[in-house]
Amino acid sequence: MLKTSSMSTSLDLGTIPLIALNMSVRKKLGLYLNPRNTVAADWTAVAEAMGFSYLEIQNYEVSRNPTKTIMEDWQARSTDVSVGKLLSILEEVERKDIVEDLRPFIVDDVRKYCESLKKKAEPPVQVHEVDSCVPRTPERFGITLEDDPEGAPELFDAFICYCQKDFEFVHEMIKELEQTEYRLKLCVFDRDVLPGSCVWTITSELIEKRCKRMVVVISDEYLDSDACDFQTKFALSLCPGAQSKRLIPVVYKSMTKPFPSILRFLTICDYTRPCTQAWFWGRLAKALSLP
Repeated sequence: MLKTSSMSTSLDLGTIPLIALNMSVRKKLGLYLNPRNTVAADWTAVAEAMGFSYLEIQNYEVSRNPTKTIMEDWQARSTDVSVGKLLSILEEVERKDIVEDLRPFIVDDVRKYCESLKKKAEPPVQVHEVDSCVPRTPERFGITLEDDPEGAPELFDAFICYCQKDFEFVHEMIKELEQTEYRLKLCVFDRDVLPGSCVWTITSELIEKRCKRMVVVISDEYLDSDACDFQTKFALSLCPGAQSKRLIPVVYKSMTKPFPSILRFLTICDYTRPCTQAWFWGRLAKALSLP
C-alpha cells in the first residue's frame, strides 16, 4: 500500500496497471538496474522474479536497455502486472533503495493516472459530434430551385465560384457546358439558390454535399472577394493536396495581380491563350465529368 501526499486515502497499487508509470520512471529504473552488479540485484534478478527463463534472460543481454525490454514483455505476457507487483518484486530482490528513491515519482504518476481515469468517466461537457457546417435545420432541404422537400436534394456536377464582375463569363460557361452535348449541371449561386438563407451555411452545404467539383473563376476581382476567398479555402480544406481533383481554377482574362498562391499547385484551365481556346471547353467538361 502506498499513501500519496495529495490523496486522503491509501491506494491499493495492486489495482494500478503498470502502464501508469511513464517513461521518466522507467528510465530511472533502467539507471538503477541496467548495470551488472555483483553486490546488489540487477535487472537479471528482477527478470527472474518476473518469471522469465534463463534462456530468455540470456537473450535480453543484447538489449541496449534490458530493464525497459523486460518490463514491456512482462506487461505483454501477464495479466497480473501492476505497479504494486513491480514494487513487491523490487523488495523481494532487496532493492528497497530503488523503491524509496523513486517513491515521489511513482506517486506522481499514479495520481495523474487516477485523475485521467476520473476525467474519462465524467460525462462530456458537450455532445460527441459538433458539426458547424451541417446545421440540423429544415432550410437544408429546400435551398435550390429544384429541391424537393420530400425527396432527395438537388445535386450538381460543379459549384461555380465567381465574383459578380465575372458573371458574363459564367453565362458563357453555362451555355457551353449545360446547353451542349456535355449536358453538365452547374450550381450558379445567383441562379440556383433560393433567397432568404444564410449565405455561408448554404455555400458550405452546396460545396461539400451537393457538388462533385468546384470551378474557381480567377480574376483580379476574385482576389478582392471575401465570398470567393471563403469558398475556395473551404473547398481546399475538404481535399488536402487536391487528392480528389475537387478544385479546377479557370483564368479567362489577363490579370494585373499575382495569381493566388493557395491555387498554384493546381493545373489551370487557361482561356487567355488563343492557341488553346479550341480545346478549353472540352478539357473543362472532361474534368467535371470524372467520377
